[in-house]
Amino acid sequence: MKFSKLSLGQKYMAFIAILFYLIPVISFAGGNTTNDSFSKAKKMLLKQVYFDHRETFYCGCPFTPDKSIIKSDKFSPDTKHFKRSQRIEWEHVVPAQSFGQSFKEWREGDPGCVDRKGKSFKGRKCAEKVNMEYRYMQSDMYNLVPATGQVNALRSNYSYAMIPGEPRRFGNCDMEIEDRKAEPRPEIRGDIARIYFYMDDAYPGHGVISKKNRKLFEAWDKSDPVDDWERERARRMEKLQGNKNKFIQ
Repeated sequence: MKFSKLSLGQKYMAFIAILFYLIPVISFAGGNTTNDSFSKAKKMLLKQVYFDHRETFYCGCPFTPDKSIIKSDKFSPDTKHFKRSQRIEWEHVVPAQSFGQSFKEWREGDPGCVDRKGKSFKGRKCAEKVNMEYRYMQSDMYNLVPATGQVNALRSNYSYAMIPGEPRRFGNCDMEIEDRKAEPRPEIRGDIARIYFYMDDAYPGHGVISKKNRKLFEAWDKSDPVDDWERERARRMEKLQGNKNKFIQ
């Protein structure tokens, strides 16, 4: 039957059915839909978000406008990846590999992922090339923080956890990395939890939070409430990116 021949009531029910069908698509609007460039996101963060709060996320190290780490007693470099200890890098709190694995292009590749020599490739480069949703997730500023390059390298894609003892490797920096786990300082644990909650809510279906980690993050959220800088950071990002982190609001 043609839509034009339906009664007013039938048209209303059809409209409601279509609306419910579109809800999963509309929910994606909770995430970043304005910038799919990771490079652009990093530039905006440096110049328009952290311009007056230049300190690294994990260790609180001060850094210059050109991203050089200023020497202080807050951080002592480890021997591994030493060169990267002198500059900041923009770290994905929820690792790109963690959500990237949920994309077929990352796992299996795509016909569009072929280099100049005709060789197929997969992984991050492929997902970044052909999948717009992946690019939006990768560029989402709420998930990006400034970190000493060395800490970024050593944290890798490890999940967060509580590590027994105090196996520190960065001097006074209370960031512990051991057995493929990372334990951040207490002052930022709530920040991390709320970033994970945001990413899981904004990009459903990508396995951002496991059941085990959800309990940990709920505890961190309570023990480390939102502070003034976290609110201001979110306010600036909302202005630039156009969406909110409701777990901070």
